[in-house]
Amino acid sequence: MGCAGSSRAKGDEPIKKITKPKPWKHSEPITEEQLKRMRDEFWDTAPHYGGRKEIWEALQAAAEADITLAQAIIDSAGIIVQKPDLTVCYDERGAKYELPKYVLSAPTNLTRDS
Repeated sequence: MGCAGSSRAKGDEPIKKITKPKPWKHSEPITEEQLKRMRDEFWDTAPHYGGRKEIWEALQAAAEADITLAQAIIDSAGIIVQKPDLTVCYDERGAKYELPKYVLSAPTNLTRDS
């Protein structure tokens, strides 16, 4: 417990509103199919890194939804957002959840499947 006069350091406050991730570029051009495979693999293995399965499911639903629905999902699941683009979140028990950008948005160098 902290002192009555103590306060959190700037940057430690949870984020209330989420935002779309900033544009990013993959190390090499990838196809939509490759991106889908990367996402599927991440979501299939994510619960094995710790945290609660229902929080991972809520994060997946939020990552795949539009920003308004994503905000509602995050709020209703009690997820604490540390970075507004959802790359770092916590559950109410303090477990940390890190999401790679590729599950949140497409890279700028995405190519169409041939």
